[in-house]
Amino acid sequence: MKFGPGSPRGSGRGRGRSGMTGEKFARAFAQAAFEGVKGKRRARMFRRGELRMVLLHLIAEEPWHGYDLIRQIEELTGGQYAPSPGIVYPTLTLMAEMDLIDEAVDDDGKKVYSITTAGSARLAEDEAHIAEILERLEGVSRMGEASDGASVRRAMHNLKSAIGIRLADEEKGSDKILEVTAIIDEAASRIERLK
Repeated sequence: MKFGPGSPRGSGRGRGRSGMTGEKFARAFAQAAFEGVKGKRRARMFRRGELRMVLLHLIAEEPWHGYDLIRQIEELTGGQYAPSPGIVYPTLTLMAEMDLIDEAVDDDGKKVYSITTAGSARLAEDEAHIAEILERLEGVSRMGEASDGASVRRAMHNLKSAIGIRLADEEKGSDKILEVTAIIDEAASRIERLK
């Protein structure tokens, strides 16, 4: 099963089946992702075969666990998109069957994926297309940074991290927990009063 140039579903360079350039595709995805309107389908991040290309690119840089690959893709999009395990793991299994990657089990019993010689050859063949996909993911990241929703999500993530770090070793009912709770309640109250 071939992906990229010469695949039966389009060349993948410049314009896909939809006729959209990479930039227009990123813009359409970002717009659909940020609208959040009920009943509207979110745009697909990857065209046919493109997730394999990105996974292969990441695995070529260094061996990864499947979960780490999901996080890497999320980082590439600035936190705007993370593929589900239900998509990533079957894709990795297919890539192993295609001899593009090897699977090994680490000391913790988790699978680690590394690139094969055939995978390196495929990566070289599709270098230009992969660069285009990565550029599109960066565009999604930039659009996310410009979005107010992304700023709020980042702030909420920072709050969650700060709470986790600050309260990790606290006993139930400690003064510090009560103080943090009061700060959060005050912030929530101030947000509710915004006009």
